[in-house]
Amino acid sequence: MATIQGAACNSCRYFDDHKLNGAAATGDQGLCRFNPPVSQPEPQGHGLWPVVAGQDWCGHFTAEQHPAE
Repeated sequence: MATIQGAACNSCRYFDDHKLNGAAATGDQGLCRFNPPVSQPEPQGHGLWPVVAGQDWCGHFTAEQHPAE
């Protein structure tokens, strides 16, 4: 499978690196904010955003989606 040149989660506008509000990122991991959080099986469970590595990429990536400002 061919990859898109430069495709990486950390280059996507929907990648959240956890550095807002003074928090520290863990390695190169972040949250994918493209889709809504995944719900948990328990009724009282909170939804969770998928954790991705900065160099991961998915089929939603396009060259036109630049990092968020």
